[in-house]
Amino acid sequence: MALDRYHERRDFAATPEPRDEGQPSGIGLRYSIQNHDATRLHWDLRLEWQGVLLSWAITRGPSLDPSDKRLAVRTEDHPLSYLRFEGQIPSGQYGAGTVMLWDLGWWQPLEPAARGLSKGHLSFRIHGRRLTGDWNLVRMKGRKTGDSKRENWLLIKSDDEAAHRADPVETYRTSIATGRDFPAIAAEKAPRLRDRTGARPRPVPVQLATLTEDLADSGSHWHELKLDGYRAQVALGKGGTRIWTRNGHDWTDRFADLVPAFDDLDCKSALIDGEIVAGAGLQGFGALQDAITAGGPFGFVAFDLTQLDGKDLSKRPLTDRRRALERLFSPLPPMGALDLSPVIDGDPQEALDLICGSGGEGVIAKRRDAPYRGGRSRDWLKIKCRHRAEFVIVGWQASSSLARPFASLAVAARRGGDLVYMGKVGTGFDQDAMADLAARMAPLKRSKAPVQVPKAEARGVTWIDPRLVAEVDYAETTGQGRLRHAVFLGLR
Repeated sequence: MALDRYHERRDFAATPEPRDEGQPSGIGLRYSIQNHDATRLHWDLRLEWQGVLLSWAITRGPSLDPSDKRLAVRTEDHPLSYLRFEGQIPSGQYGAGTVMLWDLGWWQPLEPAARGLSKGHLSFRIHGRRLTGDWNLVRMKGRKTGDSKRENWLLIKSDDEAAHRADPVETYRTSIATGRDFPAIAAEKAPRLRDRTGARPRPVPVQLATLTEDLADSGSHWHELKLDGYRAQVALGKGGTRIWTRNGHDWTDRFADLVPAFDDLDCKSALIDGEIVAGAGLQGFGALQDAITAGGPFGFVAFDLTQLDGKDLSKRPLTDRRRALERLFSPLPPMGALDLSPVIDGDPQEALDLICGSGGEGVIAKRRDAPYRGGRSRDWLKIKCRHRAEFVIVGWQASSSLARPFASLAVAARRGGDLVYMGKVGTGFDQDAMADLAARMAPLKRSKAPVQVPKAEARGVTWIDPRLVAEVDYAETTGQGRLRHAVFLGLR
């Protein structure tokens, strides 16, 4: 029903616009803006909500000046599959003209969205590549437009750190996804890739943090938020951007959605250390795995810079590397697809308490005067809010519910060359994760346990070969060596 008007206005035998409804991301609420060169140039705002894209046509484009009130005409809901659409709508079709994907990312309602839409004032936060920060859509009073189902709204930027920057309408004239301008899109030319002049660096062994329970001295160290994503090194240079995992695997194809965001960095070459996250970076490792399956969108939070324009920065102190990183990222909007890991000012204990209280991971303490060293050392310290570790799955507990393929996972830890039973993990699964795990475990069944387990705890367990490794969050280990309040986060 929500898409009836969208379908009624289009001849899908003639237009390349998508007809299918598309799928919700399951991670967060997606957002995009499409610059539409139709009868009148305008920018179409799309906000994912309840299985469709709520849509507004912004006649003069978004403004970062909070005093500007830009007319935003509510149009028909679009399917989720339209989020990334870019192409040429033929003459004679509704909306004929060229559509450019101008921005892409996530949005967060700052109050219940249904209430905001009903009362005519929607406050929200954008985490896009070009637009970020807090925004307001305010419905204008009076009669609706000639189309009785359309409404006039105003799009207004909130006065925050993302405001008062360069005019995005004048700054961004090409596609966020392909780098093409309107003529290139209309002519169906191949995507334009930025060609840098410097030699692209190879990845280096990453610096790792040592786990500890105590915060470091704030005079010799600073603290940063510990993120929950994939550690990555991003190499910029001639031949294009490449993304390397912590272990040196080239995963550029898996994070292809993120690659164009690095084109906005002004340098000949660079090697940047950071973390790839899902959305705004607060959803966690499991959400990132879902984002990889869905193809994004992703974000990248940078926290170190080891090479820049052919110069090795790794021997310089952290303070110098951070200044160079901040200069490189300074033209970018805050809270966008590329962002800097914030350095925590003030009392680190207060910050840690706040982070833990809001469900965060913890903090990383880094020595201010230390060079960048590959491997684990005490130059970087990791202070976690909860315990998190990898455990080998050794079996599954039968479920009394026909809707669940299992009730819990039996897990073990490696201690030297042996496996030690650690108990069961019974939460953290959604239906898709349970189905995936059940399919992976089925061919690994065996008759005997691969680990010593008390008879009472072995009852009802189907054992498997110890080949699958799960990441598990837990509060503590009991005196009997069992995980307490264990939550499944994902397969490693």
